[in-house]
Amino acid sequence: MSEHHEIVIVGGGTAGLSIAARLRAAEDPPAVAIVEPSDKHYYQPIWTLVGGGVFPREISERDEADLIPTGATWIRDAVESFDPEHDTLTTRDGRTLTYDYLVVAAGIQLDWDRIGGLREALGKDGVCSNYSYESVDSTWQTIRGFRGGTALFTFPSTPIKCAGAPQKIMYLAEHAFRRQGVRDKTRVVYGCAAPAIFGVPKYRAALEKIVDARQIETMFSHDLVEIRADAREAVFEHEGRSVVVKYDMLHVTPPQSAPDFIERSPLANAAGWVEVDKHTTQHTRYANVFSAGDCSSMPTSKTGAAIRKQAPVLAQNLLAHRAGRPLPASYDGYASCPLVTGYGTVMLAEFGYDGKIMETFPFDQARERYSMWALKAYGLPTMYWNGMLRGRM
Repeated sequence: MSEHHEIVIVGGGTAGLSIAARLRAAEDPPAVAIVEPSDKHYYQPIWTLVGGGVFPREISERDEADLIPTGATWIRDAVESFDPEHDTLTTRDGRTLTYDYLVVAAGIQLDWDRIGGLREALGKDGVCSNYSYESVDSTWQTIRGFRGGTALFTFPSTPIKCAGAPQKIMYLAEHAFRRQGVRDKTRVVYGCAAPAIFGVPKYRAALEKIVDARQIETMFSHDLVEIRADAREAVFEHEGRSVVVKYDMLHVTPPQSAPDFIERSPLANAAGWVEVDKHTTQHTRYANVFSAGDCSSMPTSKTGAAIRKQAPVLAQNLLAHRAGRPLPASYDGYASCPLVTGYGTVMLAEFGYDGKIMETFPFDQARERYSMWALKAYGLPTMYWNGMLRGRM
């Protein structure tokens, strides 16, 4: 089977749907096809609060069919390979799609199997993770049932979606332990492959004060490589040697990477991401290819907030290229991370390329505030479902 579409968007997640909605709302809307195998769509930023027992996981789920923009074609299939020299891709079901323009917005891949023993241990005997719909309930079950000991939280050596998320659930758990009366017999440990708690100095300094005040132990430059579930041992790699930490609770953030079908394609750079100009979102070698979101090479945090700024840039530039005009829009690297620091408190980090502070509000956003908690828990989900995915913000 072979079929042609003017624009093919690979991925029906946050980036794909936001871009498709904007393209279809254009004055001269192009024909758009979205290649997406899943029949469900998830608002993943809320999983931190699901893991902390604030919301049920069902609040994060919608039917994909209800989110496809009017007039767009949904192809329920997955991409197998790209041939950008011939403006062609093939799908898992054996279809051949040709296009005038291609948008790659396929998200990021969770590499659970890169940590030995993780898949077998997940969801049992204190091992949990917020990083999937299937596993997120295990986090709150583990926190709620915790009676003391070592609570270990990890951050891998790879790029990940929402780099603040691994510590957000740690702060919620530490707060929950205080509420449950077990904090005085609990050791909270952050095993982080990065060299510091956060990359942007302003927010790093504030978070370091929180970690110190709450007596959270940090193990920087420690990368989790194996779980020995029978012995409840986490094995880290640190400066070429193994470090073993006994745990009673272990929240794991899995290593992540560009999806395999992208990494092995001509579209990828040496690290596996779709190689685009970091300002225009246009591919550096194939002028009719654009990319946004977690699978792109843009050197910014992989967050929904980043996509909110990338999507209008990509849509404007693609439509300009389609009309034979210069590309008018530029992405400045904006990303946002609502750093949940406890029940009812959030520190809103906002920054662009090279760590430039790009804050929205006229107050010090490196302070914990309830107003930012309300934004995280209630404002942003509403904006996401009713605005961003509809191409309105």
